[in-house]
Amino acid sequence: MSPMSTPMSELDKRNLIAQWAFDVRPVLLRFHLWLDDVQVERAQAEPVSAHTFTPRGIARCLATTAAATALGTKLFGGFGEGAGQDKQGYNQVKKQADAISAYLMSEGLWALTRTLPENHAIMVSLGEGLMPKAGETPEMGANPLLGFGRVYARPEVARTVDRRVRRLLNEPGHTFQQFHGWLTARGIKVWGAAVDTLENTSRFAEGKPTGPMAVFHLFDSPLTVSKPYESYMGNLVIPGHVARTARRLAVLLDYRTPRQKLMEVIEAAYPGIQRQNVHVWTLRGKSRVKRLGALWDEWAKVGAHVIDDGWVAPSGMPVFTDSGTYAPTFLVGSWKDKQGAPHAFLCDGYAASAEAMQAASLSEVLDVDATMSIFSPTFNLPCDREALLMELDPAAPDFAERVAAISGRPATGNDVAAYAEAIRDAESCNVPLRRHVLRADDLLPKKDWGVLASIGYMCDDPYTGAKGVTQLSEGVYRVTTRLATRNASAFITFTFRLMEKLEEQRHVFSPLLVRFLSGVDHTRRAVKISDSGRIRNELQTMLSQALEYDGEKIRVHFDRVDDQVMPKDKQAAIRRVLEWYKANHPVWFGWLEIA
Repeated sequence: MSPMSTPMSELDKRNLIAQWAFDVRPVLLRFHLWLDDVQVERAQAEPVSAHTFTPRGIARCLATTAAATALGTKLFGGFGEGAGQDKQGYNQVKKQADAISAYLMSEGLWALTRTLPENHAIMVSLGEGLMPKAGETPEMGANPLLGFGRVYARPEVARTVDRRVRRLLNEPGHTFQQFHGWLTARGIKVWGAAVDTLENTSRFAEGKPTGPMAVFHLFDSPLTVSKPYESYMGNLVIPGHVARTARRLAVLLDYRTPRQKLMEVIEAAYPGIQRQNVHVWTLRGKSRVKRLGALWDEWAKVGAHVIDDGWVAPSGMPVFTDSGTYAPTFLVGSWKDKQGAPHAFLCDGYAASAEAMQAASLSEVLDVDATMSIFSPTFNLPCDREALLMELDPAAPDFAERVAAISGRPATGNDVAAYAEAIRDAESCNVPLRRHVLRADDLLPKKDWGVLASIGYMCDDPYTGAKGVTQLSEGVYRVTTRLATRNASAFITFTFRLMEKLEEQRHVFSPLLVRFLSGVDHTRRAVKISDSGRIRNELQTMLSQALEYDGEKIRVHFDRVDDQVMPKDKQAAIRRVLEWYKANHPVWFGWLEIA
C-alpha cells in the first residue's frame, strides 16, 4: 500500500468502484468491460485530477483507455507470435499489433469525447510509427498509428477543427499561428497529444516479459508542429537536482555539454558519489555503434557505468537497451544502496521524435531536466555531427561543402539531397531549427503549459516496478496504469471482467477491416451507421500513406501501398469491402472514393 493510502471500509471500497465505473462508463461500455475493482496508489494526498487541467472524468477515462488498450493489445494483438518467424512474417506480426493498439486507443478517445466540455477537442500532434527507422526497409516502417491531425470531439466541434486541420495541411502559407489563433478567437480549445500506442513493438512481437506499453500524453494546447512529422531527436534527461546544482554553479548543462563537465556537476550534486555509480542509460547494440559509439566512449572515459542489457534496476527487474527510450525517464534521479552509497541514473542518446517529446514533457511531471536536439530521419552519423548538420541552411551556396566538412568525409549528391530534404521537411512542419538545444517549451505555443501522461502497461516495467496485464481467472484481468501531471502521480490498478466470451470479445477489440480480413463476411453482417466512421478511422490508421484528402472526401490510392507493407491479397480484400460499402450504402459512405 502506498504511504499516501489509508485503509478503506467495505462501504468506502464499493463507493470508490461505483464512482469510477460511473466516471468511465463510456469507455467501459465501448469495450464491453465490467469494473470489478480499482485500486489507486497516489504519490501525494490529493488525486491527480486535482492537479491537472482536465476534468476528473476525462483524466479517469484516459487512464481507462490506456488500460483497455493494454488489455486488448495483449490479448488479441499477437503477443509473442513473431518469435521464430522469418522477416516478412515478423514484420506482419508487428503491424498487426500496432493496428490493434492504435485502433483501441482511438476508439477509447472517441468514446470519452462525449464527456469533453462542449467547446473542446483533442488533436493528435505527434505519433510514433509512420517512419521507417534508419537502416530499415519500407516494410519495417509505415506502421499503423495515430498520426497528425486526428481530431476527437463532439461532432460539430470535430468538423470545425478538422476543416482547419485540412487547411493547415493543404493551403500554402497557412501557418500554425493562424490555425491556432482562428480556433482560439472562436472559443474552441484544442488539447494536443503525443501518442505511441505500442511502445516496444518488437519486444511485444517476440513475447518478451518486460517493456511493451501504451503511452498517451495530453497537453493543454496543440503542439506547434503543423504537419505530420517523425524523425530522430537527441535527448538528455538528468535529475532535477543536478540541473539546479548547475545553475547554482553557473554551468550550462544541456544536450551539447561535454560529458566530463556533466560528471563534475553530478559529483557536486551528490557529494561522495563514486563515478561507477553514475548509471547512464542509452540505446545499445552493434547497429548503433556509428551513431552512439563516441558517446559511449565519452562516458566510459569519465568512469560512468554505461548500462547494458541485464543490469538490475532498483525494482529488482533487469532492464533492456535494445529499445524503449521513454520508460527509463521515470527512473532518472538518485537513490542509496543497502550500504548507503549514493547512485544516480540519467538517460542519454536519442529517440524517435514522439518519444523524445514525451520524455521531455516529463520535466513538468517528474523532478527531471530534459533537452533535445534535432536529427535527420536517416541518422547515419554520430550525434554531435547530426545536430550540426540539421542547423545548416540548404539554400546556402556552400551547403554541400559544409555537409562534407561536418560529415568528415566527401559528401555524395544523395547525402546532400537527403540532408537538404530533412531540413526543409522540419521547417515546413514548423519544427524549431538552428537553436542550441530544444526543450518541450519550444514545441508549445506558450511557456505556461500543462501535460497529463497516461500509460498502460502490457508487460512488466523494470523502471517503475509496474506489473503488466495479469489474468486472475477466466475472463478476469488486472491491468496497471499510471497517471502523472505536475506535482502529482498515481498508479491505478483495474480489475476488468470481460462481458463476452473470449472469441466474441476479440471482435469487440478488433478493427472492422481486420475482422473482415480474418474471414468475417461483411455482406452477411448487420450494417450500422457507425461502420462509416469506424472504417474511415481505420483507413486513417492502417493506410495513411494511401489516402488523399479532397474537401470532405477521402480518396484511397491502393497503388501507393508498398506490397511488403500490406500484401496484395489483403489490399484486394480491403478494396472489395470498400467497394461493397460504397455500392450498398452510398449515403453513409459518401465521403469515400477509390482511385
